[in-house]
Amino acid sequence: MNKKKNFFSRHKWMFLGLICAGIAVYVMYGSSPKTNKKSYVTMDITRGNLSQTVTATGEIMPVNTVNVGSQVSGTIQEIMVDYNSQVKKGDVLLKIEPSVLQASVDEAKASLDSAVSQRNYAKNEYNRNKSLYADDFIARSEMEQSQTQYEQSESAVVRAQSQYDKAVTNLGYATIVSPVDGTVISRKVDKGQTVAASFQTPDLFEIAEDLTKMQIETSVSEADIGVIKQNQSVTFTVDAYPTQKFEGSVRQIRLSPTMTSNVVVYTVVIDVDNADLKLMPGMTAFVTIMVDSAKDVWKAQNSAFLLRSFKGIIDVSGEGVTPQNHLAIQRDGKVVLVPYTKGLVTATETEIHSDEIKEGDKIIIGYIGQESTTKKSNNRGMMGGPGGGPR
Repeated sequence: MNKKKNFFSRHKWMFLGLICAGIAVYVMYGSSPKTNKKSYVTMDITRGNLSQTVTATGEIMPVNTVNVGSQVSGTIQEIMVDYNSQVKKGDVLLKIEPSVLQASVDEAKASLDSAVSQRNYAKNEYNRNKSLYADDFIARSEMEQSQTQYEQSESAVVRAQSQYDKAVTNLGYATIVSPVDGTVISRKVDKGQTVAASFQTPDLFEIAEDLTKMQIETSVSEADIGVIKQNQSVTFTVDAYPTQKFEGSVRQIRLSPTMTSNVVVYTVVIDVDNADLKLMPGMTAFVTIMVDSAKDVWKAQNSAFLLRSFKGIIDVSGEGVTPQNHLAIQRDGKVVLVPYTKGLVTATETEIHSDEIKEGDKIIIGYIGQESTTKKSNNRGMMGGPGGGPR
């Protein structure tokens, strides 16, 4: 009996340690049901505004620009306007030295006078022969010959008159006038320069009708052109005023495509009010076209909707419950499924339509330790799975 007592006395601390260890194990694993808690990867659901936009660049230019040219050749004698000159319709812009053209007028006038004189002689001859033929003094053939000469002389007068009118008109073209009211934005010739209009009309001036009304011609790729509509709001900036935003609206979507760096693009024309004349022709505009917007909605980052399966996150009981129509939400330490539909989708965020979303909810997109689906797909390929065998 004393031996047993001495044994327990010598080893009491060892027995006490074993008892404590057993209690700890019981507390950790025996006093409550077994759980398998996981650390989830989540993304926040927030409340705010969304806007879908298309960005592009384009050149600012006047709505209507007229190129003024010359229909006659010659040396420029005088220039009445310069860059930025304000002109009215009919104002003289330039004069071409008229001596050659005046000589053509004088020559045509002399030819006309000669034709008229010959016509008058032929007319008198015809009238005289007609009277003689009526009194049987000459043959009919002689009368008809004088009639023919008279008619030919009448045609010669018409031709000479046409040549004279053409020469006078060309002389008038030596004075270049403005065809519209506007501003001279480009002068392409100088005094003393020779203008040659034999093959094509040379451009002398470029006149913008109204600089208070401008337009932007911007190129939009075929991937974005489907959401562009007339009258959509547009904001843009220019380097000259980096802190100021200007406004406009889409006026036209041109159907003719062009190819830029192997990308099909379409020209979108944007109307711009330039009443303060800050915008100048040729400026580069950095355009943002407002396609759609939503205010005060639930939204989350686009990467929050990449989940493909609820496996390992929550057991799905109903049929047809997928990550495409339900969100796995972490709420108050629990995982719940919430039905939803997508609303407006932008480049970074997606609108969430759901009556069951609450403040503070987080979308579960996976859990720590989850095996990558990409790795599984690669392993199946290495093992000769569908589409992954060696070729």
